[in-house]
Amino acid sequence: MGFFKTIGNLIFIFSFFNISLITAQDIEPRRWTPLPLGTHVVGGGYVHTFGDILFDPILQAEDVRMKVDAMALSYVQPFKIGNRLARIDVLLPYATANWEGLLRGAPTSITRTGFSDPRIRFSMNLIGPKALNAQEMMAYYAEHATSTMLGASVSVTFPLGQYAGDKLLNLGQNRFVIRPQVGFVHNWGLWSYEFTASVFLYTNNTDFFNGQERKQDPTFAAQTHLIRRFKNRMWVSVSAGYGLGGQSIVDSQPNNDERGDFLSSLALGVPITKKQSVKVFYLHSESVKSIGADTDSLGFGYSILF
Repeated sequence: MGFFKTIGNLIFIFSFFNISLITAQDIEPRRWTPLPLGTHVVGGGYVHTFGDILFDPILQAEDVRMKVDAMALSYVQPFKIGNRLARIDVLLPYATANWEGLLRGAPTSITRTGFSDPRIRFSMNLIGPKALNAQEMMAYYAEHATSTMLGASVSVTFPLGQYAGDKLLNLGQNRFVIRPQVGFVHNWGLWSYEFTASVFLYTNNTDFFNGQERKQDPTFAAQTHLIRRFKNRMWVSVSAGYGLGGQSIVDSQPNNDERGDFLSSLALGVPITKKQSVKVFYLHSESVKSIGADTDSLGFGYSILF
């Protein structure tokens, strides 16, 4: 049971334009890119994630591997609050996940397919360009080759994904995840530097396996990106991130499973037309603790602006 209890603690987080399926943290370059008023963005993507899961030896779980094929649809709508630019992001993920390994020496394999928990994110530009239409925004950046932006956001993941209290492995979490963020962006010429700090706050899962209650401590995360844009609107990014915390507690019993994950990523964005673009990325996640997961992800995304 300990094997499935631990593996069931995996958290699925997807991100718009960077649909990543990892344990508690994502890597999303251009997270704070402002969109002009009057635009709408619809996106979709696919990511394949695979890797090893590391357990406490006492659980007698060995050679455990995970493989996830995930898809997601997203919608983004910018608007204004006063004279400041804000936006809403909506994300709907769907996944097939497989876990297999040796439990007490016996081969074990479990597969789940269905919807994961959807997410809504609200963000607002606190310092930087005001709420502008497309022509005004082009003029702003033409006049400000060097600029700095500061933004804040909060995202909420809703417990609407596939979940059953009599199963230890689920695609949904049966709890809310609330994620406040602050982000800093500095642009100079065709270069940008971004830094984002986040905290993941979890409500209790009162219908954990066999009627147990599962709590989780906050996870603290940071990510940074160096981005190079080109005159044909292509861009490339090099990214790194780190997350720490998130120990789980089941029926008041700490599991001593605090996470520490280092992430690195490369991404490339390519315009197809003036209003359509694609993105490809590679993401590596590695645990710096004895318990965690080492995974690799390859992904593809498409978006259209109208």
